[in-house]
Amino acid sequence: MPSDALTKEFQAIVGKENVLESEADRHSYSYDSAVLDPVVPELAVRPTTSEELGKVVRLCNQHGLPLTPRGSGTNLSGGTIPAQGGIVLLTNALNKIVEINEEDLYAVVQPGVVTATFANEVAKRGLFYPPDPGSQAVSTLGGNVAENAGGLRGLKYGVTKDYVMGVDFFDVNGELVKSGSRTVKCVTGLNLSALQVASEGTMGVFNEIILKLVPPPAANKAMMAIFDDIDKASETVASIIAHHIVPCTLELLDNATINYVEDFTKAGLPTSAQAILLIEVDGHAAQVAEEAEKVVELCKKAGAVEVKAAKDEAERNKLWEARRAALPALARAKPTTVLEDATVPRSQIPAMIRAINEIGKKYRLDIGTFGHAGDGNLHPTILCDKRDKEEFHRVEEAVDEIFDVALSLKGTLSGEHGIGLAKSKWLEKETSPATIAYAKALKAAIDPKGILNPGKIIGG
Repeated sequence: MPSDALTKEFQAIVGKENVLESEADRHSYSYDSAVLDPVVPELAVRPTTSEELGKVVRLCNQHGLPLTPRGSGTNLSGGTIPAQGGIVLLTNALNKIVEINEEDLYAVVQPGVVTATFANEVAKRGLFYPPDPGSQAVSTLGGNVAENAGGLRGLKYGVTKDYVMGVDFFDVNGELVKSGSRTVKCVTGLNLSALQVASEGTMGVFNEIILKLVPPPAANKAMMAIFDDIDKASETVASIIAHHIVPCTLELLDNATINYVEDFTKAGLPTSAQAILLIEVDGHAAQVAEEAEKVVELCKKAGAVEVKAAKDEAERNKLWEARRAALPALARAKPTTVLEDATVPRSQIPAMIRAINEIGKKYRLDIGTFGHAGDGNLHPTILCDKRDKEEFHRVEEAVDEIFDVALSLKGTLSGEHGIGLAKSKWLEKETSPATIAYAKALKAAIDPKGILNPGKIIGG
């Protein structure tokens, strides 16, 4: 634990009520959503102003205290586990939407703003913030930027990085670094905003974020395509993209996931189907009608048993609520849920799904697969019990093989969950020793004492 004198210094900055030192409080911030062992921090500190935030960062650096920024802790790669103890810096009190500019289509937010809250406020003004991670009801925008979060609409609209116009952040000395701009174009200096995206808190501590907004689509149409063979469903995904149709959303659920979701939500999903595709096209009304007709044609040509269109907004919402329930539904099945996000080029979706199914059989594991099939981002979800050492060893071997297959198909270790602690050991497989050495040299120059979220991405 920090000395009483140091604890009092934190209290002097943020107030006694915002320095959490009880055992129960510290345990609350020892883990995130990854299947990793918790690490209890020495303190959790909650700044409520930008000035306090900078002072906390500076104090940690002065005393060489490891500092782990944390939003809601929904990330899935161990990014907010305080691997070396130290201080967990809570951003949830920094939750102001500073500005929504309707003329120039941008917003300025603090890092603790909840994603769905922000999206709803933007929508009230007739604008649209597309990134929609599955955890959006609780995840924060700072965490979204730190992990470069994706979501269901990533296929057409891109991911968080595509909406970050600027990031103001504190360096280890507590000095405010400004990057980016409120303008559409900006090439003033190095692209430090991009450096912060997907940095997982290893390169700075966010103070304010400038986000791009766009006009909402004028119309949309949601459909569910039902298949008796998952190969046909995965080949349909590749076919839709090959015909140069880019749906807003193109999601896949396999039979296991369908049944778990239906048991959980009673949404009326076809439990006998081997796979379903949930598809939405959006844009101008005429374009939507034309693309929807073509999607139905392609689905049927590829072997869909049936294609159902949502009749109204209520049915549309029911479909997407069912999809968003996939992870919580699977998580109810067994004590441990290992969710991965290996991602491949879209044309390789059929090969990746076949490989996942074979790996499940090989290691005698229950795997439910769902995900953003349209952008190649699948979520094979292994249902197991970590307390069963023999079974969990098979899980670890299966995960190794899933990553190997994804990389062999010219894919990536992580489409949207980040590297954190969970995947750092595989990083060199995808990159190179020189890549990691370059990143470590950059990190050492920015953070010579190594206090900023140590151990994440590149270790150290």
